[in-house]
Amino acid sequence: MTGAVATGVDYTVYLLLVDKVFSPVASNLISYPCGVVVNFLLHKRFVFELRGKPWRAFALSVLVSAGGLGLSTLLIYGLSQLDFFAAHQPVTKLVSAGVVFFYNFYLKRLVFEGRLV
Repeated sequence: MTGAVATGVDYTVYLLLVDKVFSPVASNLISYPCGVVVNFLLHKRFVFELRGKPWRAFALSVLVSAGGLGLSTLLIYGLSQLDFFAAHQPVTKLVSAGVVFFYNFYLKRLVFEGRLV
């Protein structure tokens, strides 16, 4: 549920910005961090049992999220080179979010709980 809320924030901000204000890549560079902040706060509160210092978890979470931002931006850029995805940015962002969800979930579990599985 927390991932859905954070993804909803990311997706909504992206759709508000894409093509009306910014390019797909620029829109993603703004929307993704918005979702990251929501995701961190929700994970810290509701999902993972924090083991260790909160500042350390936040710093590691930011590093994982930076990788997710890179992956997401590469996917947005690459998919937007294809006619279908260029014309259907909601689908482009949805595909990117789906792929990045798994990357984020498992690495953040490692950050918060010290385990992948």
